[in-house]
Amino acid sequence: MALACAMTTPESTVFEKLFHDDQPIGGGGTAIWFTAAACPLAIKHSQIEPTHKAEQITPSSTLPAVAWAMEIIWIDIRYECIPVCPMRNYASIARKARDNCDLRRSQPSRPLLTLEVESDFLREGHAMFCYQCEQTSKGQGCQTIGVCGKDETVATLQDLLLHVVKGISMYAHRSAKLGAADPEVDAFIIRAIFATLTNVNFDPGNLVGLIYQAVGVRRAARYLYELSCSRAQTAPAELHGAATWVPSTTLDGLLAQGEMVLLPVRRLIEGKEISDLKELVLYGIKGVAAYAAHALEFGVVRPQIYAKFHEVLDFLTHPAPTVEELLAMALAVGELNYQVMEMLDRAHIEAFGAPQPTMVRLHAIGGKAILVSGHDLHDLYAVLDQTRGLGIQVYTHGEMLPAHSYPKLKAFSHLAGNYGGAWIDQAEEFAAFPGAILMTSNCIQEPTKEYKGRIFTSGPVAWPGVTHIQDRDFSPLIAQALLLPGYVEDGLDDEILIGFGHDTVLDLADQVIAAVKLGAVRHFFLIGGCDGARSGRTYYSELAEKVPDDCLILTLGCGKFRFNKLDFGYIAGLPRLLDIGQCNDTYSAIKIAQALAEAFQCGVNDLPLSLVLSWYEQKAIAVLLTLLHLGIRNMRIGPTLPAFLSPEVLKLLHEKFNLQAITTAEEDLAAMLV
Repeated sequence: MALACAMTTPESTVFEKLFHDDQPIGGGGTAIWFTAAACPLAIKHSQIEPTHKAEQITPSSTLPAVAWAMEIIWIDIRYECIPVCPMRNYASIARKARDNCDLRRSQPSRPLLTLEVESDFLREGHAMFCYQCEQTSKGQGCQTIGVCGKDETVATLQDLLLHVVKGISMYAHRSAKLGAADPEVDAFIIRAIFATLTNVNFDPGNLVGLIYQAVGVRRAARYLYELSCSRAQTAPAELHGAATWVPSTTLDGLLAQGEMVLLPVRRLIEGKEISDLKELVLYGIKGVAAYAAHALEFGVVRPQIYAKFHEVLDFLTHPAPTVEELLAMALAVGELNYQVMEMLDRAHIEAFGAPQPTMVRLHAIGGKAILVSGHDLHDLYAVLDQTRGLGIQVYTHGEMLPAHSYPKLKAFSHLAGNYGGAWIDQAEEFAAFPGAILMTSNCIQEPTKEYKGRIFTSGPVAWPGVTHIQDRDFSPLIAQALLLPGYVEDGLDDEILIGFGHDTVLDLADQVIAAVKLGAVRHFFLIGGCDGARSGRTYYSELAEKVPDDCLILTLGCGKFRFNKLDFGYIAGLPRLLDIGQCNDTYSAIKIAQALAEAFQCGVNDLPLSLVLSWYEQKAIAVLLTLLHLGIRNMRIGPTLPAFLSPEVLKLLHEKFNLQAITTAEEDLAAMLV
């Protein structure tokens, strides 16, 4: 019999009618339509002689127009129909189909596909797959529960949210080409993408709400597109896939639909290399969305920026991009991130003033206490403003440390200091903090019982059972802080120096240039990025400590907490350790490098400058793509290489940019100082 496969929507009942557990369906030449992704066979590309037997494909009148952006395929089953329900019984299907069928595309002009079961993932029937962060399980992918703590429900809902967001952009991208845009649509896709970053949103109810909201936003985007076409007197394109996907009305139904967009399932149609490169582009745009979301909080809106987001997301729905097209789009994402980081940098400076060198207290001041973690300076300002005169000391944590260098923020006398280190230590540090805690943006971990009742979330962050602050009304947080004991006495007076943004360093440019020309400064190192729990991250503290005394170290991101409390001393009147700021302040680092290159009349790659990056999540990928877009060579990255970069892509990046993995602090330092 012939088995014809097409992607269907929940509106079609053909699948349910034709398949019954263990009941083969006979009848030569019968055409049966079903959701191909429900039977996630791993299909690898191979160049087989195309054939086409159109008479064997008999579309049913009840089958909707193809509703997913995947191609129609068909399988000639030679002995029996293999049942494909329930969805997780696909392991035996794959094995039987591999031995007993030919899989062909319905279009004779395209190469055919062959079947093969892919790894243990499909055999074991896992319900999630995620490898977007550095700590992904076994360096390959989380398949049962994320190392970050998200379960298969959260992972699946995030995948579905991204799917429908792509559908929104399919319409919005075409509208933008016709000169039309909807600011509410633009803002929604930025915030929705942010919810899918590592360590941001773990709340299934919140994610379900975002999915249904996204469908409504997609409807608005479609209306705008059709209206724009009408005004331009052109016919709208007939879009399918993510543009017309219909969500189930139940959580179980959504989870079943989510299995159809799992990465291993997408490899069915695209092959591993293409789907992995699509993930590189997707993770890059996720990182850019985080920075764009922060800029949006300051009212910064640039239509051309959002138009590029829609272009990238629409591109990711294309069924067969080439490796070259995907790499070009990845670099385009890097260019977009550069523009967004510049936009956020300007927003911060216009709101709070340019960062200044500032000594920051590291220990407590007696009194009631609030701890603010994450990245959102706007939230911190609101907390400071709402706690004026209440006797509450406000402390920063993690990537909020740079807040102390902004004039308008440090003007608050009750911005008391910085507590703790990077996000990875929050379980221990939050438990020991005697006040209320606010987590803005990322990175949240599962709260322990010691502090779950006194931690709050805001913005895109959500955790089940944790109170979420709406509209920056921090009354619940403040009330909780007033109930808690706070610190009984002052701690030690230890301090660290921060605040070396591009304005400050460029003001010192003459001093820096003179120090280089006199030989007082031999080399610059940028050692920074994300922190994480992997043991290999001790490399970065070892490297910083081994840097010779005649070299300057620039740092940013939360990776600096591994060494920023060490005393590096001074050189030529300059601190040897210059803290540039948050991870998005990579923009400052780039501006500094470009200014030095201009002063020495050379290219950035010709400077005595080495970049050693630590990555953990998607913002770091966006930053990496920005540096590659700018043509920066000889970077080192670690502690491990991204699981979503194939050996072939890594080889290409090494050949073009000399991008390389870290080795040991001793070996790398020797190589960089040659």
